Amino acid sequence: MRKFFLSIELIDSPLLAVVAAIAVAGALAVILWPRRRVVLTLVIGVIAGAVMYVVALILNALETMQGPLPVGAAKWSALAVFGIAIGVVGICRRPWGRRIVGVVTVLASLLAGALGVNAAYGVTHTPAAVLGIQALDAADLPTTNATEGDPATLYQRWQPPADMPTQGTVSALSGSAQIPTGQFAARDASLYLPPAALVADPPALPLLVFMMGQPGSPDPTSLAKALDAYAAQNRGLAPIAVVVDQLAASTSDPACADSAMYGAVSTYINELLPQWAKTHLNVTPDNRYWTIGGFSNGGSCAAFYGAGHPDVWGNILDVSGNEYPGSEHVSETVADVYGGNATAFEAAKPSSLMAAAPAGTFDGHTAVFTWGADDTTYGPGQASNAQAAQKAGFTTLTYTVPGAGHTGQALDAGLAWGIPRLAPALGLAAPST
Repeated sequence: MRKFFLSIELIDSPLLAVVAAIAVAGALAVILWPRRRVVLTLVIGVIAGAVMYVVALILNALETMQGPLPVGAAKWSALAVFGIAIGVVGICRRPWGRRIVGVVTVLASLLAGALGVNAAYGVTHTPAAVLGIQALDAADLPTTNATEGDPATLYQRWQPPADMPTQGTVSALSGSAQIPTGQFAARDASLYLPPAALVADPPALPLLVFMMGQPGSPDPTSLAKALDAYAAQNRGLAPIAVVVDQLAASTSDPACADSAMYGAVSTYINELLPQWAKTHLNVTPDNRYWTIGGFSNGGSCAAFYGAGHPDVWGNILDVSGNEYPGSEHVSETVADVYGGNATAFEAAKPSSLMAAAPAGTFDGHTAVFTWGADDTTYGPGQASNAQAAQKAGFTTLTYTVPGAGHTGQALDAGLAWGIPRLAPALGLAAPST
């Protein structure tokens, strides 16, 4: 039962519509039953909702939300407060039946508001992801018996068997399948295996390691959806993906680096995870076909790791990432992560690492940068990092998502655009001409 509730889909389901309908029905019942003080009740609700909307706009203008607030989030907040105010009026007035309806209205409005704001951001799909915990079944790791060959020609060699599944699987890397985390308290990672990895004689596939934003958790929902869509059009071929935790807790930001305060997150992702992957997953051992990727905070880590560990990561997939880790709280990051050494902080920026690398370091490496066209907070940094990557020698691809801010719309569209563009570099499609 616990797993069922933790796994409920919050965005791509009718849940929001159902809860909102209950809230609307409750509000109407309070207003119209009995038909006294209808206008006063409406005025109270409208004023409360309007105040909430103005507060949301002010908070957005003051940039307290670490990124632009989606328009839908402000609207849902205002509607929720409108419903709550109406419900409170119902609670305060007899008869008891009206008071009970008022309680239901308050609860439904609260839930509808939370679900609506979450849907406006469009990133967190389950209660487990909201709470930052794992609700997937533990992974049953396949025997490492992949058929090897030239990774560059996989798209030519692969012929899917008739019994190949139509979709990949997602599971938790917990228990005996847990990745060693060393001196970093990472939450359990998630594993995506594409259809081609689920057959009796699987090919060695490229590896994609992905990180979500902050606050956030290693939720594979968006990435698995994008990889399944790509695999469906490409004979079941897609990268094996591991969604890892670079935060340790939803409210913390280690800024992607090893530190005394937060632990050795960089060592975990750039050393321990690659060692584990080569011995536990059917991935090609050639690191040129490995990709480090992420969204928002995870995207900044992807650029940081891809620039700093070119021997581990052959490619970067940066979706709406910060220009550099810790960009939202520079002084705090310098103090907590770099021990007050501002010079070390500056040198660790992805653009600095790219510029300092010897000529030829990134030859053959591909870097994909995507961001929402309306994302005025992180979009400029993405454009800047793309220019730095191009100058450093990466094959650089960029895409701005029309009409998107720093939301799930930018995440989903960025993945849908970026994965097929990376495919030729991963041996999953013919080279681009």
